Amino acid sequence: MSEPVGLAGEAERLDAADGLAALRERFVLDDVTYLDGNSLGALPAHVPARVEDVVRRQWGELRIRSWEESGWWTAPERIGDRIAPLVGAAAGQVVVGDSTSVNVFKALVAAVRMAREEGSGRDEVLVDATTFPTDGYIAESAARMTGCTLRPVVPAEVPSALADRGDRIAAVLLNHVDYRTGRLHDLPALTAAVHAAGAYVVWDLCHSAGALPVGLDEHGVDLAVGCTYKYLNGGPGSPAYLYVRRDLQHRFDSPLPGWNSHAEPFGMRPAYAPASGAVRGRVGTPDILSLLALEAALDVWDEAEVSVAAVRAKSLALTDFFLRCVGAYVPDGRVESLTPAAHAERGSQVALRCDDAGEVMKRLIERGVVGDYRAPDVLRFGFTPLYVGFADVERAARVLARTLVR
Repeated sequence: MSEPVGLAGEAERLDAADGLAALRERFVLDDVTYLDGNSLGALPAHVPARVEDVVRRQWGELRIRSWEESGWWTAPERIGDRIAPLVGAAAGQVVVGDSTSVNVFKALVAAVRMAREEGSGRDEVLVDATTFPTDGYIAESAARMTGCTLRPVVPAEVPSALADRGDRIAAVLLNHVDYRTGRLHDLPALTAAVHAAGAYVVWDLCHSAGALPVGLDEHGVDLAVGCTYKYLNGGPGSPAYLYVRRDLQHRFDSPLPGWNSHAEPFGMRPAYAPASGAVRGRVGTPDILSLLALEAALDVWDEAEVSVAAVRAKSLALTDFFLRCVGAYVPDGRVESLTPAAHAERGSQVALRCDDAGEVMKRLIERGVVGDYRAPDVLRFGFTPLYVGFADVERAARVLARTLVR
């Protein structure tokens, strides 16, 4: 099959003009075209040395003293303040710890409890019907625990659902970006609709934080959660984070009160008294090794003075170029893009429907192009602007085309 002339050359020119291109050197990469940062981000090159210091000096030499002398105890809030600007939040509203699933549970139950303070008739929870399954499982459990009815609704139908039964709805759990298709949902409009109905909203930012602007403070989001091992490159199993809007923090009633969120954590009181501020989102002893690996990974944003706006601009350019290359290289009818063409509706991944997607992705990986597969028929390609270049994009589309004509 002949290939259109010029796309490889265009990729070279785009890479030469890319203001973020130098950041690629800050990551551990090889000849593989890595387009799976929407599942696990690449390793920032300086992180191993920092982790070694945590293990050998802070743990090995200082031992228990590191809780104070190395700042272990305050790490969840300190690192939360470093994530805050990446999601459009002022300091003092983000705490890092636990998994995304645990934080979804804390946030959703707390949202229902706040709604119940304002009206006992609120007995329904809406959940994104297209959500990552765990969010659905957690939402079902949270609804059962709080005596609510759970209603799965696709995001586009949330405004009409609120209009129909807004006085009954306590909380709404939504994903900013659909994990399968890469569709970006309208956070400002949906948040406003939830608030107009008198309910509280919880946003899952797993597939948006670090890839595009979020604007939590600007848009008055109540609560949000997210992971740190995707576009934030925190490492496998790195802890998640919880955002609680400042004016709601005194009302945040966690269903998992632990000694780390107690007003006097070392007082060992038999009765629980919550701490002030975002600390209320803590539960138990933080996972220091992965927490401090995440803190080191975030240095890339600070030291290079990377703006989320610049990352978003490159993300859209990368995904636009990939879709162009796929259109030029891949035989007609072999794949179908599930990702919206409109920039306002697109995250930082491209999802392609393909009949034999599982086998195709296996062959792509064997040929040095790493994406991932979601049953039954979706090829996912994630574009992390900090280290993915336009030559990566062109090569991935070219290898995909050759794989499909096999």
